[in-house]
Amino acid sequence: MKKTAITVLIAGAVALGATAAYAQPAQNQQQSTPKAWSYNIQNGQRVPKGNRVTNADGSWREEVKQGNCVTVKEKSASGEYKETRQCNPR
Repeated sequence: MKKTAITVLIAGAVALGATAAYAQPAQNQQQSTPKAWSYNIQNGQRVPKGNRVTNADGSWREEVKQGNCVTVKEKSASGEYKETRQCNPR
C-alpha cells in the first residue's frame, strides 16, 4: 500500500512539473500580426489596420476603410483626439 501511494505521489509531482514547464513558454510569448494582414488582434478581436501618417510633432492621422465607409482618426500634438466617419451609399 505504501509503495503504491509513493508511486502515485511521484507520478503526480512529475505531471505537475511537466504542466508548469509546458505553460511557462506560453506566458513569455507575444503575439504579433504579420504586416501583410489587414487587421491587428486586440483583446481577441480583429481590429482593421489603417494608413497612419505620423508627423514630427507627434500628431497623426489615420484612415480606415470598411466597406463603403471611411473612418478618419486624428490626434493633434497637444493630445486632442478627433474621429469622424463618412459612409457613401453605392
